[in-house]
Amino acid sequence: MSFDAIDVLRAKRDGATLSAEQIRWIIGAYTSGAVPDEQMSALLMAVFFRGLSPEELAVWTQAMIDSGERKDLSSLGRPTADKHSTGGVGDKITLPLAPLVAACGVAVPQLSGRGLGHTGGTLDKLESIPGWRADVHEEAYLAQLREVGAVICAAGNDLAPADKKLYALRDVTATVESIPLIASSIMSKKIAEGADALVLDVKTGSGAFMKEPDLSRELARTMVGLGEAAGVRTVALVTAMDRPLGRAAGNAVEVAESVEVLAGGGPDDVVELTLALAREMLAGAGRTDVDPAEALRDGRAMDVWRRMIAAQGGDPDAPLPQPAEKHVVNAPATGTLTKLDAFALGVAAWRLGAGRARKEDPVSAAAGVTWTAGVGEQVTAGQPLLELHTDDPARIERALAALGGAIGVDTDDAPLPLLIDRIQGT
Repeated sequence: MSFDAIDVLRAKRDGATLSAEQIRWIIGAYTSGAVPDEQMSALLMAVFFRGLSPEELAVWTQAMIDSGERKDLSSLGRPTADKHSTGGVGDKITLPLAPLVAACGVAVPQLSGRGLGHTGGTLDKLESIPGWRADVHEEAYLAQLREVGAVICAAGNDLAPADKKLYALRDVTATVESIPLIASSIMSKKIAEGADALVLDVKTGSGAFMKEPDLSRELARTMVGLGEAAGVRTVALVTAMDRPLGRAAGNAVEVAESVEVLAGGGPDDVVELTLALAREMLAGAGRTDVDPAEALRDGRAMDVWRRMIAAQGGDPDAPLPQPAEKHVVNAPATGTLTKLDAFALGVAAWRLGAGRARKEDPVSAAAGVTWTAGVGEQVTAGQPLLELHTDDPARIERALAALGGAIGVDTDDAPLPLLIDRIQGT
């Protein structure tokens, strides 16, 4: 069935509910090039202001999935679970989480992305490991899931290609900040990955895309609804991103911290969130009989990590890249560290070379920021608090500028709890 694009645009502009046929047609026609960017831009702006009903959004998301292929993982012979984070600073959780869940008997097909702006990218972090490669072809992908139990790699072009076009268009038409468009973008790719269960880590706070907990809850509820409607067992945790996770933000520094967690150590907040998400993934996959904390303690998760890295060409024993230059920032006062702003630290790491402004920009494996104390801990005036890592000393001044007002000692700032809410389907 064919429609006139202008009729579809006008209907949504005027607040009408689009039919399933209209939605499927325009998503397909745009993906194939039959509808041009300027008309799709107008529709995106209409959706931005008018929204989509739950029924419209379910069809919109399914049409994006149907623009490519939905992976079939039934041949693996074991349950599968996936996790998605909406992005933050120091958010290295995927690195220890995937091998941990795999060590508990659930396969983890983790298709990940690269960082943009102040938020880090899982693939950028892993590429700091010598030899590791993000691209895994289909046969190797399935073989690694069977033999190792976990794979973290880049998504192919056959996964929700409509989203790739729409995402680029939203970026240049000021239509990014729309919950229906965000939810359909994330969920079309995640549902197409083919996992039995999906756990969403929806961040909130200064370093997150959604700054307010209520908006994060709304996004979480929307995505959980889409997952459940598509037959994927879906649950969301709303978690804090007013301060960065762990004690490191960057690339190699986050890999090093992830390995600490897999070795049974690491920062308390990273361990707590990793275990919370692992338990949700295992429950969604029907494995409530397994304790992921035990798999951290007995070394099984580390064994899977080493095999996962080696399967993608990496050397788990190779030294990680080191920066050419380091710069220390001292604590400004004595007392309780009450503020360590996630957004500011993320921008500082980005300016040091850990992130990118455009998708095609290179990143530095050694760049980033580490810190010696977290929010709620005691610091002494003059003690080393932050350490800036970079390959280019000229970057330090701009990174320091980003940190103005980022550190608070004995202020009235009240940190969010790490785990704020849990949202599941009705």
